[in-house]
Amino acid sequence: MTITLQTKELVFDIQNKTYLTGRSREGEDSARFVAASNMQTSDDAENAYQVHRSLSNALAALKTAFAEYLSSESTTADNLIESHIDGDTALTITLTMPANYNPATADTVGAAFHQYLVNEAIADWFTITNKADATDYKSLAQSALDTARRALYKRKRPTRPQYGS
Repeated sequence: MTITLQTKELVFDIQNKTYLTGRSREGEDSARFVAASNMQTSDDAENAYQVHRSLSNALAALKTAFAEYLSSESTTADNLIESHIDGDTALTITLTMPANYNPATADTVGAAFHQYLVNEAIADWFTITNKADATDYKSLAQSALDTARRALYKRKRPTRPQYGS
């Protein structure tokens, strides 16, 4: 099974959610406006770097969580941001599934992977800018991971063999 996630969609979702969260925290006094604006990610260089770093770390955690379904010939690693994330190109995750896997859950897996990466990156961002909300997004990320795991464990029912007529 191949899951393709567009990095630009992941980044937009992060920016949109942090914007909406920040906007909902705006209040009467100017200190709250400043705090709310700091919660929101943007395309500014320092924000973009941190979002890409957070996404790259989330991807590494996702790969660890589903290592039993991944195969890789690589025996080296580095601390560079994943090239697909840094280049805003499509991110492809190929999973090796058993023959009795139920492919009806493929969309669920893709959506859960997207939500995990977004919520994990937001949790990382909010750890820096808004600790109060970081745990909520960490919990949402864990929930998405659980959803993906449940979907990947779905199997097709065996069919009874047919014998001559």
